[in-house]
Formats: sequence, structure tokens, C-alpha cells
Amino acid sequence: MYKNSRGRPGVVLAAAAVAQFAFALDMSVVNVALPAIRTALGFAPLDLSWVVHVYALTFGGLLLLGGRACDLYGHRRLFVAGLAVFGLCSLAGGLAQAPWQLIAARAGQGIGAAAAAPAALGMLTTTFSEGPRRVRALGVWSAVNAAGGALGVLAGGLLTQYAGWRWVMLINLPIVAAALALVLAGVPAGARPGRRERPDVLGAVLATGGIGLLVFGVVRTDTRGWGSPATVATLAAAAALLAAFVLAESRTSAPLLRLGLLRSRWVAGANVLVFLAAAGQFTAFYFVSLYMQQVLGMGAAATGAAFLPFSASLVAGSVVATRVTTARGPRAALVPGALLASAGLGWLAFISPGGGFLTDVLGPCVVSGVGVGLVLAPVAAAATTGVAAREAGMASGLFNSARQLGACVGLAALATVAAHRTGAAADPSTPAALNDGYALGLAVTACLFVLAAAVAIVVLPRRRAAPPDPAPAVPAGNRLEGTPS
Repeated sequence: MYKNSRGRPGVVLAAAAVAQFAFALDMSVVNVALPAIRTALGFAPLDLSWVVHVYALTFGGLLLLGGRACDLYGHRRLFVAGLAVFGLCSLAGGLAQAPWQLIAARAGQGIGAAAAAPAALGMLTTTFSEGPRRVRALGVWSAVNAAGGALGVLAGGLLTQYAGWRWVMLINLPIVAAALALVLAGVPAGARPGRRERPDVLGAVLATGGIGLLVFGVVRTDTRGWGSPATVATLAAAAALLAAFVLAESRTSAPLLRLGLLRSRWVAGANVLVFLAAAGQFTAFYFVSLYMQQVLGMGAAATGAAFLPFSASLVAGSVVATRVTTARGPRAALVPGALLASAGLGWLAFISPGGGFLTDVLGPCVVSGVGVGLVLAPVAAAATTGVAAREAGMASGLFNSARQLGACVGLAALATVAAHRTGAAADPSTPAALNDGYALGLAVTACLFVLAAAVAIVVLPRRRAAPPDPAPAVPAGNRLEGTPS
């Protein structure tokens, strides 16, 4: 914790939350604007998906590297640099005049987010020591993150309809400016590192290449099937690189990801759990949005507004989760939260072609929103339980990678499942055929949260872990000024 730095922990929390809101918003706000972007910039139909995919590719592929860089060069430095790159690339995207310019800007946004996102979580875990204060801080961070994703749908619809598609990129600028102002004014830079560890170049190349190929192979399944030679070859190459990464990390003294970190049941269990939860949450967003637009015939702005009850219930669930986790530990909120989210999504699977928002969507969204909120704050606390400050960036990069990969793999896999169900109908273009596909996809997301509850029960310890050494040997450049050393 900070010493003699009144108000600074609050500034760290505000900066991290505002930045995470921007990253979460950016992941969903662009989707609604894709048709307008295609018309304005003349995208070929098959190229348009890369506006979304290239961000997922660079963001997901570089998170482990970004997390470790935070430990080596300082969380604040990586946070500021990553946010600056994200903001500049958002401006470039908003001013793009050709498809390649927008795709390049989206790639740059992913690079910036891959540095700043683990830095934000790392700043929180090194500022707030384990216990109630960290749980409350991570509860706020998680609620803002989830709200950003949900509100992105609303913002995308309103901005596209009333201001133009360019504002789905430019809206990031004031948010980034606010986060930078907070961190520059209220978070000390810390001393420059003295003796640094040598960066794990081989590990960085193997991890980035392996995760990048995994994301690339998965996101291309919308145009190439899972069984196509191109997909199989890409995923096989990703598996080979990741296996080589594990081997390399076991033999280096300064790894990008210390494999011993995964021996912690808290860290391993929380990362598996967040992978499953992200796969379920983001895929459910996708199917519910399509159901309201393609089956119920709602407009983009109305669809975005329909997600507001989900956002409110998610925040309510996060507030409850913070209190429960503080009193009884993460498992006490994770298990009922995952089961409640599963119940809500299972209820959503009963959508019908002749239904409506009030009858088919509102109630299930409120139930699942509370459940997801109960999961998000404790899982972040669990993923950093027992982690020393010198490895906070490493743990944060791993956690963010698991969440990003879960969202990417889950959406691609379940979109294929839904498409197969729809394609089996006599006329796949009818609302009834589309409804059947979306309903099946939502049923599978409910099963993912049941698996998440099982992981929480079986893997996570029943008792809290003992806090790590409060004064670990952290290189000077990896600490915020005033942190015990």
C-alpha cells in the first residue's frame, strides 16, 4: 500500500477502471457500426471482419508479453505508453479514408491495449494488498469492465445512427485522456530500474506467435470451417509453438511466464474459470443482440438500450460479490454466481420467433446479469491471490490472456454451432431458423457456466491462501513510489 500518499490508491483505482472501460467498450462498440463502415470505406465483404479480428489478434497475442514487460519496466510506464498508443490509433481509425488504414489502426489499438490492460490490473494488485481493500478495488474494476462491454452495444447503435461511424473510434479519446490525466497527476512514476533481468526474447516470440496463430485460426473459422486444411494447419502450428514455449520457459531463469505460478490452485483455477466465463458471457451478448435485431426486428439503438437492464443487474451482482468475497472468500460468490448465470442463460435459450423483449429477454438478462456480476469480481481476486508483487504483471497478463482467448474461442466455436443448426432448416433465412440457432448457442453458454461452477468447487481451495511476503524483493522500477520495498 502507499505510505503517506493520501488519495493515491483511489486515483490508481480510478485510472485503471477508466482505462479498462475504454478497452471493454472498444471490443463491442465497433460491431454495431460494421455495416456503415463497409459502405463508407468500400470494404469487401470478406475483409470487413478483420476490423474486429485484427484487434483480437494483436490484443490477445501480446498480453503475456505486455504483462511481463510491466514487471520489468514498471506498471505505470507501460500503462501510460499503452494508453497513448491506444488513443493515437483510435484517432487514426476515426480519420481513416481507406480499409487498410482502419485495419492498421485497429491493430495498433490492440498493441496499446495489450500493454495497458495488464498494467492496470498490476497497478491495482500492487497498490491494494490482499484482503478486503483489494477485493473492493477489483470489484469496481470488474464491474466497470463488464459495464463497458454491455454499454458498447448501446453506444455503437446511438453513435452510428446519430453521429456517424467514425465516432465509435473517436469516443475513445476523451476516455483515454481522462485515464492519462488521472495517472500522470496522481500516480508516482517510481525510480528507474537499476539492474534489470534480461528479457525472455525466445519466450516472447514463441508465446506471441503461438497465441497469435491460435486467435488467427479461430477467428477465420467464420469463412473457413473448423475442419478445413488451413484451419487445422494453423491450429497445429499454434499448438507446436505453445508447446515449445512451455519447454523454453522451464529452462530459463527469467521466464516470460514462470510455470510455477500455475501450480497455485488459485491462479490455475481462476484462469480456467475466467476462460469459460468469458466464452459464455461474450457469446451470449452476441446471440441476444442478433436475436433482438434479426428475429424481433429491433433497430441498433433500441437493441443497445435493451442491454441497460443487464448492465444494471451486473453492477448489482458485483456489489454483492464484493461483500461476499470480503467476508467468506472468492468461492462463496463464484459458485452461486456461475450457477445463477447458467440459470439465466438457460432461460434465455427458450427464446421464440414470436416472442418479445419483455417476455423473452428482460427477465433472463436480469438473472444472468446478477450471476455474471457475482463471478467477475471474485475471479479477478482469485487470479491474484498469493501472487508476489514482482510477478503481478505476469499474473495480470495471464489472466487477461485467458479472458481474451475465452471470448475469442467461445464466440467462434458457438457461432459455428448455431450456424449449423440454422443451416439444417429447410429455409435458413427465416426468423424461426435463426431463432433455433441462437437458442442452441445460448443453451451451450449455460453449460459453460455450469463447468465454471464445477471448476470453482473442485479446483479452488476452500480456505484463503496466506498473503504473500508483504515486502518482496521487487526491482525499483517495478514499484510505485512509496510502496514498501
